[in-house]
Amino acid sequence: MLTIAVSIRFDDAAGAMVRQWPPGFKRFTEFFTVFGLGGWYLIPSALVLLAANLTDWRSLSRRARMTLYNWTSFAFIVVGSIAASAVVVNVLKYGVGRARPMNFSKLGDLSLHPFAMEASFASFPSGHATTMGVIFGLALLMLPQRKWMLLAATLAIASTRIFVGAHYPSDTVAGFGLGCAVAIATALVFTRLGFIFRHTTNGLPVPKTTFRLFRRARKPDRNGASRQTNLGIGATRANP
Repeated sequence: MLTIAVSIRFDDAAGAMVRQWPPGFKRFTEFFTVFGLGGWYLIPSALVLLAANLTDWRSLSRRARMTLYNWTSFAFIVVGSIAASAVVVNVLKYGVGRARPMNFSKLGDLSLHPFAMEASFASFPSGHATTMGVIFGLALLMLPQRKWMLLAATLAIASTRIFVGAHYPSDTVAGFGLGCAVAIATALVFTRLGFIFRHTTNGLPVPKTTFRLFRRARKPDRNGASRQTNLGIGATRANP
């Protein structure tokens, strides 16, 4: 519904503005739009999986094994979510065949060419926005206390696709929502398998208390005893 509303209200105006954005602003958005590419998230995750595969887990301490296990699980969900969203978004892109804004003056904003298999007819939905939706969806589950900051950052990157003339506003809205949905669906699968997340009474997955990507050394408290602090993802805990 939001995609339809945005399409009716903003797509025509965005198409008319595609060649009228100030050059400085366009260069600014072109710089940040690259952060919507999946490679920024797939390559580090793949390197973590490779390192985990090459590591002799038996030689590690219990704590080190748990940390490596958490990083491996985290890399796996990132790869799985982005890969799954990429399959869905590309099927939709070429199945719908919506003309990109660069063709607005000739074809308008609702010109559809299903299975044209050309980049100029692959506007809906935005792949970059889908990747940002995945990142936000995973971050929302793991860092709910920072959801508004994360939403602003990921939406800002997704919106650059409008200003560089690659997509209409409705393309980015649809892509962002699709990516977020795929991320949550993947998290539900991981919950069922027992990785990273656990079920709650409302059915939403939350990180397990054992899931921590970063740890600090123990620090003495006021009584001189040691206590464990962490920078863990999923810092907000619920009772098991």
